[in-house]
Amino acid sequence: MTELPASSEIQSAPAPRPWYVSALLAVVAVALLLGAAWLFARVRSPFPFYGTAYSGNTAAAGFSGTDQDGRPYAFVPGQGDKVTALFFGFTHCPNICPLTLAYLDKVKAALPEDERERFQTVLVSVDPARDSPERLKEYVEYFGKATGVRVPEPALAGVARDYGVGYQRVEVKGADYQMNHTTATYLIDSAGRLRVLWDYTQLPQVDRVVADVRQVLETSP
Repeated sequence: MTELPASSEIQSAPAPRPWYVSALLAVVAVALLLGAAWLFARVRSPFPFYGTAYSGNTAAAGFSGTDQDGRPYAFVPGQGDKVTALFFGFTHCPNICPLTLAYLDKVKAALPEDERERFQTVLVSVDPARDSPERLKEYVEYFGKATGVRVPEPALAGVARDYGVGYQRVEVKGADYQMNHTTATYLIDSAGRLRVLWDYTQLPQVDRVVADVRQVLETSP
């Protein structure tokens, strides 16, 4: 038979924590986590950008190719005091690329006239096999005002890698092929730095995109 301890040595189990206390602690923990994330974002970029802000002095990559007028084209980030919205697409794109051009054109139109001249859009084709300068010209002038650039392979792969862009040819049964590609737009300031990235789904909020662009225009060297 096991000997029981004296009554003075018996310890009672702690009372269970009420459910509402556990719930409150969970809410506090989530609030602290969100607060820490917000603080990190503000330290990295004090301005509350709508898009995703880059940290530090992240340099944008330059590249060369042929523009929509068939002329040699060299993209030197920040050259000419320009702020650039750069994205990768192709002229056979059924929806995302033409809408991106249209939204960025609306952004430019919404800028004050003096700032409008410093903002440009550049489309780099991920389908150089089909996107001739003539086709690029027709495309960018139909959907907006942008510079269309054809970069041949294998140079295109290097440019895409510099910007973290992926693209892939996809065969379509009974039709011509399509291209899967990253749909982000990169905002580059007049010092040649990557400042903001917008996902395609953010571009319809034109006013918020305009606010990001104006902040970069005002804080560029």
